[in-house]
Amino acid sequence: MGKALDGAGAACADITVPLDYADPGGRSLTVAISRLKATDTAHRIGALLLNDGGPAGPSLHMPLTKSQVMGDVAGRYDLIGMDPRFVGRSTPLDCGWDIGSALVRSAGADRAAYREEVALARELAARCKRAQGDVLPYVTTRNTARDMDVIRGALGENALSYLGYSYGSYLGQVYTQLLSGRTDRMVLDGVNTAAHYSQTLLRGAEAANEAAQRAWASWAAARHATYGLGATRGEVLATVRHILDAAEQEPLRIGAKYRLDEHVLPAFLVGGLGSDLDQRRTDLAETVSLLARAATREPVEPSEALAGQMEFLLTGAGSAPSSQMTAIICGDVAERRGVGTYWRAVEKSRDRYPLAGPLANNITPCEFWDRPAAAPTVLTNDVPALLVNATEDPRTLYSGARAMRKQWPSSRLLTVEGARQHGLYGEYGNA
Repeated sequence: MGKALDGAGAACADITVPLDYADPGGRSLTVAISRLKATDTAHRIGALLLNDGGPAGPSLHMPLTKSQVMGDVAGRYDLIGMDPRFVGRSTPLDCGWDIGSALVRSAGADRAAYREEVALARELAARCKRAQGDVLPYVTTRNTARDMDVIRGALGENALSYLGYSYGSYLGQVYTQLLSGRTDRMVLDGVNTAAHYSQTLLRGAEAANEAAQRAWASWAAARHATYGLGATRGEVLATVRHILDAAEQEPLRIGAKYRLDEHVLPAFLVGGLGSDLDQRRTDLAETVSLLARAATREPVEPSEALAGQMEFLLTGAGSAPSSQMTAIICGDVAERRGVGTYWRAVEKSRDRYPLAGPLANNITPCEFWDRPAAAPTVLTNDVPALLVNATEDPRTLYSGARAMRKQWPSSRLLTVEGARQHGLYGEYGNA
């Protein structure tokens, strides 16, 4: 990434920020930023900070990718990438886990399987506290927003413009609340309200994900000759159900190295439903085709992409990103709901949402995290912003974008009708 940034003429720097903003003279850390300077200096507007979501999405690279899709607008801004605190090159955090799937696991088929999840969530939280307990209280969106304001000051700007995707829309909202009056142009793509940001990331989106699965199944059925998953939507869904049932009986063997059990397998299926673009649907169909063979206990070898996914979710290779995502969410909104509460929600959702329900409502390490140092952010402001959402987005629901539009009367909502897509600008090819 450094070579690509250098090749594009970008500059990089480490910004020193306080670990604890209540103790600005105490311990510090560094936040890595990149800058691709405006080329149309006669019409320069200011600095545009970019965030790729996550939480814990490294964004140092974004000036390169977004400058390619912004056209003439890119030349009027200094494009600023940032790896948020404790992410990527910004004093990275790692709890030393041996998996990378702390927040995208399914509860399983029965209470015994769920008890395994409870034990794992408790252990992951304990290991993170042992490894990183001295910094965990400061791994929060509120502190990342404050870091953004330090960056604004270092750049010599009176206000920041901002483009944030998914979780980045929440980060943008928090920035406007804590640093009122220091925003210029704002675009939030893939929007939800602050009130819906929680430790169970997909809770409330079960219906949207099941609908996305049905839509994908219809697409795959029309291509039965290619993928062999079924000639009707019902047949394709039955194939998926057979794969899940097989994993509940015994983990699926993928190559010599990987085993997919009932807790991890649903993440591969739901993860492929975030876009209705043909390439993404093709990727999911190829994965399901391979999993269907594995469900019959046929020896299979993963594609390079699938092997990468499994390495990330099943081994310590995913420890740092998963630790960082978990620490941010738990540091923001961890609450003790009670172990039984999750199981009851899983059971209630299972009949209607057999794939997404047990995943969206499963327990997470946040149940065993220390309580956040600050209460969740409540928005009481109104800023001019452009909100962007697809009506069928299965991650940040359109209802959340509409609620945000109502909460911010000065905002405007740009809607892409009928699209099942999470993240639109420069991602979807819609003019």
